[in-house]
Amino acid sequence: MRLKVSGFIVLLIAALGYYWALPDPLFRPVYSTVLEARNGQLLGAAIASDGQWRFPLSDTVPPKFKEAIIAFEDDYFELHPGINPFSLVRAARQNIETGRVVSGGSTLTMQVIRLSRNGQARTVWEKLKEIILATRLELAYSKNEILALYAAHAPFGGNIVGLEAAAWRYFGRHPEQLSWGETATLAVLPNSPSLVYPGKNSPELMRKRNRLLDKLYSKGVIDSLSNVLAKREPLPGRPNALPTLAPHLLTRIRQEGFEGKRVRSSISPPLQQQINQIIAQHHQKLKGNGIYNAAAVVLDVKSGEAIAYVGNTRPENGGEHAASVDIITAKRSTGSILKPFLYAAMLHEGSLLPYALVPDVPTYIDGFVPKNFDETYDGAVAADEALARSLNIPAVHMLRDYGIEKFHFQLRRMGMTTLNQAPAYYGLSLILGGAEATLWDLSGMYASMARTMNHYFKYPEPKRYALADYHAPTYQLSEAIEADVKRQEHGLLDAGAIWYTLEAMAKVRRPANESGWEYFDSSTKLAWKTGTSFGFRDAWAIGLSSRYVVGVWVGNADGEGRPGLTGLSAAAPVLFDIVQLLPESDWFNYPGSDMASTLISRQSGYRAARNCRDTVRMDIPRAGLKSALCDYHQLVHLDGEGKYRIHSECATVGEMQHESWFVLPAVQEWYYRRHHPAYRKLPPFRTDCQSLNQHLALQLIYPYENARIYVPTELNGKRGKSIFDAAHRDPKASIYWHLDGEYVGMTQDQHQMGLSPEPGQHTLTLVDEQGEKLERTFTILGKAQSSPELR
Repeated sequence: MRLKVSGFIVLLIAALGYYWALPDPLFRPVYSTVLEARNGQLLGAAIASDGQWRFPLSDTVPPKFKEAIIAFEDDYFELHPGINPFSLVRAARQNIETGRVVSGGSTLTMQVIRLSRNGQARTVWEKLKEIILATRLELAYSKNEILALYAAHAPFGGNIVGLEAAAWRYFGRHPEQLSWGETATLAVLPNSPSLVYPGKNSPELMRKRNRLLDKLYSKGVIDSLSNVLAKREPLPGRPNALPTLAPHLLTRIRQEGFEGKRVRSSISPPLQQQINQIIAQHHQKLKGNGIYNAAAVVLDVKSGEAIAYVGNTRPENGGEHAASVDIITAKRSTGSILKPFLYAAMLHEGSLLPYALVPDVPTYIDGFVPKNFDETYDGAVAADEALARSLNIPAVHMLRDYGIEKFHFQLRRMGMTTLNQAPAYYGLSLILGGAEATLWDLSGMYASMARTMNHYFKYPEPKRYALADYHAPTYQLSEAIEADVKRQEHGLLDAGAIWYTLEAMAKVRRPANESGWEYFDSSTKLAWKTGTSFGFRDAWAIGLSSRYVVGVWVGNADGEGRPGLTGLSAAAPVLFDIVQLLPESDWFNYPGSDMASTLISRQSGYRAARNCRDTVRMDIPRAGLKSALCDYHQLVHLDGEGKYRIHSECATVGEMQHESWFVLPAVQEWYYRRHHPAYRKLPPFRTDCQSLNQHLALQLIYPYENARIYVPTELNGKRGKSIFDAAHRDPKASIYWHLDGEYVGMTQDQHQMGLSPEPGQHTLTLVDEQGEKLERTFTILGKAQSSPELR
């Protein structure tokens, strides 16, 4: 009895030892990082940390390779339990007869075990271990899985391990795409990879390949013609370089936790290749101006997937001008690229109407002095036009009205991940490039707006919005499964606000080579925006349709600014070259149910008040119904001829005629009239209706009328400046200075301005906040001359 128990224990221990003998996992190598396109095409790969090209395990083996490797290595692979006794006996006899090891008699299963036990000596004891482990492997894995393990870990010469790496390195194709001749070549390589591999000992390699092809023919796997043609195929030479269609995305996936893994991306290979070429072409033009870097990303609006990802230019010298930097994820100054989000946010909350006038005058706010790009001023401009023209001063006034804190919060909710400072840190400069953003975030934010518009018509009222529509882009291919998300009555931005924003963006003037685009039926209507950061360091252009978002950045990765580096001149041409590659998209549907009809003043763009006469009924975002009424129209009292203003202290009611008059604030009016000749100033008061106490509040102390001024040369050889003085009755007033009609600056408190005009006659014009104006003519002398006005 004791003997039986002992025997049972021995058997149990042996069974447990047999069960646990197989390591799990069987292989523990480091793998190459592999990046694939959405169709499985290889976009790029990075060598494993041990210096081997070893692709991650694939769960399938190409049918051709399966036939070839079984025919070459193990005819009875599908039948045996991991070992083939006949092969082992035959191998033993051959080894005894020759006095050395010439055959191992190993099955493919045993070879998988040997590969997993890397570096073990080929001894009888090790062979016994392989036999035991091979039978255990057969119990744990299917035949196809065992073949997949072999194909992924077999050596193919040099530092190439695995079928997939070998197919790409030797033939530049996926294993599924190999011919019979190519497949047979790879099938014979693991047999002796250190002695026979492409580029070395080619006659022996060809002999082995052709012998395998004959065997495949004799077994009926291939026909005679295929056999003949396969034998005529040349052997490969030295290994090829792997594809590098998306090198910056490959680097990114390694940094984001996918080192040593296979990533199936959402990238479309043909589009990726074409955009690589576009970036390369523009790089050749731009580098003549010292501009060396550019990036572009294309997103699918529906899924948020990146279908093209070009992180930087690709100069011949890989390290030249920081070409390895992925600009798509780099933080760069935003310039004006955030303005559409502010416009949409204000429309959404009802604090702005699409065509409402906003100030465009020289502005000084707590030391912040914004300027328009062309340094001109319109006085007042419609909000949509200000966005289309990317005017800075109206944007600053809009942000001040909306609130920096609210806008900061809104941007973060929409997906801007780089706002790491408090709102006060950015101040009003937030709207002009005072913050940094990534091309990845910005493109995703615009895609979220487009997605919101598309989904608006997909779901019934009133719950047509979902916060889930605002999400970051992705570079990984994902199954398009409609998520069961919570829907609500309002979104981060409602459809009416987004609609007017996109319409304003569609009015942006296109580059010169795109003029007249609207006259071509095939041209896609595009909402787009450019941005240029301070110092001409960053040029942005982002465009969107109902299907795609295209984001472009151009500049220097090291932050060097260059003249002419603007969104319109540098980034926009790249944008439109890419747009031409994309399928035509329909424009967004009009969200009529999110609009409300109301009377609007044609002149001010505000909701019409009682004094407004020239009105039009139009749709506005529903929230706009709570916006302010127009206060630009005043009821004025004129004399019988309508030439002068009068009032009750100087005229009877019977003498008066009443008229609604469009009146801008004084400073806005002064600039507005330059661009709008039809604007009518208020008539002056009749002489007997003017107050006896009216005095000019603004006085020019220097220069005197018709003064002749000599501006001396400084010690450094540069022309000096003459100091002009003014005074104002109101100590808090601001004075706007203009030289020969051009704005030169603003003063407060101490009204002094240093100017250095060229020799000749000039006109100095001063305007205060109430529109009071003074003009004075003076002459700058070319040489020192005797003059009582010399100063």
